[in-house]
Amino acid sequence: MRILLIEDDRLIGDGIKAGLGRMGFTVDWFPEGKQGREAIHAARYDAVILDLSLPGEDGLDILAHWRSRGLVEPVLILTARDALEERVKGLNTGADDYLGKPFALEELVARLHALVRRSYREVAPVLTHGLLSYDPAAKAVSLNGENIRLSPKELMLVELFLLSKKNVLSKGAIEEKLYAWGEEISSNAVEVHIHHIRRKLGSGFIRTIHGIGYTLGDT
Repeated sequence: MRILLIEDDRLIGDGIKAGLGRMGFTVDWFPEGKQGREAIHAARYDAVILDLSLPGEDGLDILAHWRSRGLVEPVLILTARDALEERVKGLNTGADDYLGKPFALEELVARLHALVRRSYREVAPVLTHGLLSYDPAAKAVSLNGENIRLSPKELMLVELFLLSKKNVLSKGAIEEKLYAWGEEISSNAVEVHIHHIRRKLGSGFIRTIHGIGYTLGDT
């Protein structure tokens, strides 16, 4: 899943980007408010981590700007402002969740998973499709009770298809979810990942819709 991170503290931002990367997220990090505010229009983000105290523009002003324009991406406020009044103000402005600093990476990851599930209208913590099950928190895939090892990008792609049942995903849309800004990508990277997933989970797990893209098939 692709996450937009807007955080001016270099140490915290670097830690979140690296930590979420290890947990299977694609992260675009912007340390300035104005850059982050506009970045949301450049990619299909599954969730946003938004600090409140930003140089140039306050986080709540950014959030209000997004919501006034109908943007519905889930937003988790990350801030050292721990007063009840500030938390209530953030939620009333349109935030979906709130996490105070300092925080544990594990809690941040759990909250992001919950926000993403909710945005895809998926309530179960373990995603299933036929004989296949996937636990996003544990990054564990099993097929007919047998554990299947997948690479990080393959896991991200499996999760994307499980959350996008009945939808057809273009190659470009898949690339947007798997790769952050500046990350190198070969012209056939998506096809290679899909080939490997089919080899491990069955040729019918991902169906090709010729001229359009890919969709979830059978297990």
